[in-house]
Amino acid sequence: MIVHLGLFAIALAGAIAGLVAGRLDAAVSAHLIWSVATVPVAAGLAVSILRDMLIGRFGVDAIALVAMVASIVMGEPLAGAVVAMMYSGGNLLEDYARGRAERELRALRDRTPRIAHRQIDGQLVDVAADDVRVGDELLVRAGELLPVDGRLLDARANLDESAVTGEPLPKIKARGDALRSGTVNTGEAFRYQASAAARDSTYANIMRMVEAAQTAKAPFIRMADRFALLLLPTTLVIAGLAWWLSKDPIRALAVLVVATPCPLILAAPVAFIGGVSRAARAGILMKGSAAIEALGQVRTAIFDKTGTLTEGGARLIALDTAPGIDADDILRLVGSLEQVSHHVLAETLVTLAREKTPALSQPTEVRETTGAGLEGMVDGRHVRAGSRNLVLGEAALPPWAHSAQDIGTSAALAALAVFVAVDGDVVAYLAMADAVRADAAETLKRLHAAGVTRVLMVTGDDADTAHAVAAALDIDEVRAECSPTEKVAAIAAERARQPTMMVGDGINDAPALAAADVGVAMGARGATASSEAADVVILVDRVDRVADAVAIAQRTRAIALQSIIVGLTLSGIAMVFAAFGKIPPVAGAFLQEGIDVAVILNALRTLTAPKPSR
Repeated sequence: MIVHLGLFAIALAGAIAGLVAGRLDAAVSAHLIWSVATVPVAAGLAVSILRDMLIGRFGVDAIALVAMVASIVMGEPLAGAVVAMMYSGGNLLEDYARGRAERELRALRDRTPRIAHRQIDGQLVDVAADDVRVGDELLVRAGELLPVDGRLLDARANLDESAVTGEPLPKIKARGDALRSGTVNTGEAFRYQASAAARDSTYANIMRMVEAAQTAKAPFIRMADRFALLLLPTTLVIAGLAWWLSKDPIRALAVLVVATPCPLILAAPVAFIGGVSRAARAGILMKGSAAIEALGQVRTAIFDKTGTLTEGGARLIALDTAPGIDADDILRLVGSLEQVSHHVLAETLVTLAREKTPALSQPTEVRETTGAGLEGMVDGRHVRAGSRNLVLGEAALPPWAHSAQDIGTSAALAALAVFVAVDGDVVAYLAMADAVRADAAETLKRLHAAGVTRVLMVTGDDADTAHAVAAALDIDEVRAECSPTEKVAAIAAERARQPTMMVGDGINDAPALAAADVGVAMGARGATASSEAADVVILVDRVDRVADAVAIAQRTRAIALQSIIVGLTLSGIAMVFAAFGKIPPVAGAFLQEGIDVAVILNALRTLTAPKPSR
C-alpha cells in the first residue's frame, strides 16, 4: 500500500510538473520530467514481473511495462507518465478494494480470545487461552470473550453471538447449555467448564476456515488468469499490425496503452473476496472463492432431515414401558448411553435424563450404528436404543407399546421412534417430536426461484417420519433409511445429472458433504466433522441462510463475470479505435484506466446485500 502510494505520488507529481514546465518554458524540458516520473513505476513493475516469473506466474501487467518503455522511446513520455500514474493509481484502488472487502474477516481474526481466567484450588489464575484443557473451570467477566467452547455451570448467562452467527440479539443460556468461543458475555460474570481446547473450539475452526477463504482460488479466477495470458500476445499482434499497415509507430503505442492493465486481473478477485465478506456478515462462512463459484451454479439441492429441515431439538411426547419397568430408570440408562452419541437427538435425551436423575453413569463398550442407534454397557447392563429395526428386528411390537401403535404423525410434527432394550429384552418406547423448521418451506421456495430445479431429502430416519416431514415441503423426492454410504451414492447419482449441493448438520453427514459439488453444514450446534468437510458453514441455526448463501454466490459470480466481459469488451473496442488512429496515446491511457476503475467499483457491489427474492 505504501509503495503503491509513493509510486502514484511520483507519477502524479511528474505529470503535473511536466505540464507546468512546458507552459513556462522551464530550463528542464517537460519530456525529461515525464520520463523521469515514469521510470520508478516501470522499474517497480519490472521487479514485480520478474518475481512472479520466478514462481511460475506471468500476467498481462507486462503490457503496462511495454507501454511505459515504448512511450519514452517513441518520444511520447506524457503517455508513459499517464500510464504510470493510472497504473499505480489502479493498484492503490485495488488495495483499497481488497482492504474494504476483507474488513469483516480481519475483524474476526483481531478479536481471537487470548486470555482465560482458570479456577485452580479456589483461586483465579490468568492463563493463555491455548493453555486451557478440557474440564477446566473458567470464569468469564462481563464484556469478555469466551476463550474456548464449554458448558455453562451457573444458572444462566447472557451472550452476544453476533460475531459467530451474525444474529444481532443476545441469547440467554441456561445451566448445561453449550457455549462457544468467540462469543461475548453481555451479562453478569459466570462460570463454565471447558469442553474443548482452544485449537479445537468454534472460533479457532472459524479462523482456519477464514484463512482458507482468503487463500483458496476459484476455478473461475484461474480460468481468468489463463485467459489473461492470451491478451499479451494478442495486444502485441494488433499493435504490430497497426504499425505495419499505417507506418505510424504512435498507433502501436496507443494500442498498448489502451490495453493496460487488464480488467481480468482486478475484477474476479475483488468480486469474490467481496462475496466472502458479505456472506460472513450474514453468519455464512464460505471457504474461499471456489465455494462461491460452485454454489452459484447449483441446480440440485439435497437436504438431510433431522436438524436441517427440522429443528432437531425434539421433545418427548410419549413414553411406554414394559410392566414393572420404572420410566425414570429407563431415562437414566438411555441418557447415560446417549452421552457419547453425536446424533442430534442425543443432547435432548441427555438433558431430559438429567432433569429426572442428575447423576448419569459413564457408558462403556459403546457402538453406534449411524442413522439407527447405539448400544453399550451402563452400570453392568447392556442397553440398546434406536430404531425399530435395530432393537426389534423383525419381531412384532410388544402389546404394551401403545404409543408406537397409536401415535400419528402430521406434516408439522413427526414422531421419531426410540426403542430401548436392556439385556436383550425390549423394555421401553419413546416418541420424540421433531418439528419442521418454520423457515424451511420459504427456503425451498427461494431456492426454486433461484434456479434450483430439483430438491431431495435424503435421511437415515424411517420412511414414515421422512414422508411426514416432506408433506409440508416442496420436495421432489424422498429417500429414507439411508446409511452414509447410500447418501454418498445418492449424491453421486445427482452430480452426474447437474451441479449438486448437500445440506446437513450431523457428523454422519460429513461424507455426503464432502462428496457433493458444494457441501453446506448447519454448524450452529457444533458438528465439527461436518463443518470441516463442508465448503460452506451456516453459523446461525436457521436454514433460510442456505437460500441467502445461494443468492450471494449467484450475485457474486454474475458481478465478476459482468465486470470481466464489460471491461474486456470496452478495452477491445478501444484497441480497434487506437489501431485506426482515432485515439491518441495520452487519451487512451486515461480511457483505459477509467475502465479499470469502473471495473473495480462494479466488483465492490458484491459487498452489498442482494435484493430479497421473496
